[in-house]
Amino acid sequence: MTRSDAPVIELQQICTRFGSHSVHEGLDLSVRRGEILGLAGGSGAGKSVLLREIIGLHRPTSGRVLLFGDDIATLDTQQALALRQRWGVMFQRGGLFSALTVRQNVGLPLREFSALDDALIDEIAEWKLALTGLPPEAGLKLPGELSGGMLKRAALARAIALDPELLFLDEPTSGLDPASSAGVDELILRTHALFGPTIVIVSHDLDLLWRVSDRVAVLGEGRVLALDTMAALSHHEHPIVSAYFADRRAAHPATAPAAAA
Repeated sequence: MTRSDAPVIELQQICTRFGSHSVHEGLDLSVRRGEILGLAGGSGAGKSVLLREIIGLHRPTSGRVLLFGDDIATLDTQQALALRQRWGVMFQRGGLFSALTVRQNVGLPLREFSALDDALIDEIAEWKLALTGLPPEAGLKLPGELSGGMLKRAALARAIALDPELLFLDEPTSGLDPASSAGVDELILRTHALFGPTIVIVSHDLDLLWRVSDRVAVLGEGRVLALDTMAALSHHEHPIVSAYFADRRAAHPATAPAAAA
């Protein structure tokens, strides 16, 4: 396997413990270049913890996290900074600075990591906002003045400000009504088509995962219980995986396989 063919993300024997509580026990996972991969699983399965470990916000108790072939635990400060510029993160609650306008929030990564002048940064920020479907006037508002759906779009605009190769989306449809959620689905697919990043989505929204994911990793028992397409997972024999999909099909019939056609 050449370096270009290597997984964009490779997790090797990840163990995560908080005191006597174990979250991950020998978890392995590889994410292919250019795919949209979902992370699913019940409450407490460790999805968000795993995301924090991948982006270096939390160090696992043991195991290795490799991004683009580099073990992030071995990088010096400059190497880690360069690596962080290759990914973008859309946080569950937006994570925008409340005292900055939306346009200023989107332009912040460019001000931090580029030598572009302010006028050009503002133009790029406005373009990124337009790509996510927000009107020009949205960029002049504060985050607290936006609706939930608009805030998600603004957060995505900031996440793609540096044209990242790797994009992390943490519960991108959480708290949204069905119409707004469907809009986020389309936005993710359009972003993938335009820029071609590898996308990792942490989500409990099976409708979203049916529509956008190439594969989904289901977490449970401290590891990846199953990794496959949604169509295959919906008929998986593992009792935890089967129950997870059955419970959600009963609550949300749209997640049944026929709805994916």
